[in-house]
Formats: sequence, C-alpha cells, structure tokens
Amino acid sequence: MTESIDTPTELTFELVDMKGKIYTQNDTRGKYLIVNFWATWCPPCLKEIPAFVEFYNNHSDTVEILGLNYEGMDFEAVTSFKERFSVNYPIILYAGSNEAEYSKFGDLVGMPTTLIYSPDGELLHTFIGEIGIEELAQFIPLGS
Repeated sequence: MTESIDTPTELTFELVDMKGKIYTQNDTRGKYLIVNFWATWCPPCLKEIPAFVEFYNNHSDTVEILGLNYEGMDFEAVTSFKERFSVNYPIILYAGSNEAEYSKFGDLVGMPTTLIYSPDGELLHTFIGEIGIEELAQFIPLGS
C-alpha cells in the first residue's frame, strides 16, 4: 500500500555518506533522485533493497539513489549490512549533521518511505511501504 504525504517543494539538503562524500541538491541535478528511508529492523525495507540495487546497476547514469538509514546504527553494523545486501548506492547514517538534514525531506510517517524527485528537483511522488522497479518506472523513464 502506498499513500501520498505533504513534503517541502524546494529541495535543499547536504548529506554526508558513509565514505565521507557530501551530496547536495546541486550534485543530483540532472538526474532523477530517489531518497529511500530505511532501517535494518524493517522487513519491507529489506525486501525492497535488491530492487534498488538492480535499478541502480542499470540506471546510475540517469538516477541517484540515497539510502537514508533511520535508526542511528553504528558505522560497523551498517557497513556489514551494506556488504551482506551488496548495496551499491550511497548510504547516509542518521548521525551528526545528517540528523537535521533528514527533516528537510518532510515528515516521515512510515517505513520504508521513498521519495522520487525529477532531474530539476521537483518532488514527483512519495511512496510509503515497500516498492519495486515497477513503481520506480512509473515516475522514471527507463529507456531501452
């Protein structure tokens, strides 16, 4: 089940991934942006990760995925998790300066939550609940 929620329209953020790379709205302009809030204790989150990995493998030239872990886990635990699930897109930890940045994506009312933005930063859709490639393809043209 998915539903829409209100989120800010002007997207501005500065997130630091697990490798120390900084991502801002300017870094993702020109690509579709998928922001996925997830947690290791969330079964639907775990079920959708392989679809995000496959989607990123096939479309990283036109899509950026940022996985925002929303549970305050330590670096080593999330690193182990990332390796176990072969996550190939940036993971952002809920720690340090990232904590304040999470709220810029709007209210989180369920897990997982996935936001899809156009290449110019316009929010196209918010999904609450597990999604797959079919749902992503509704908003992101896959080409041939």
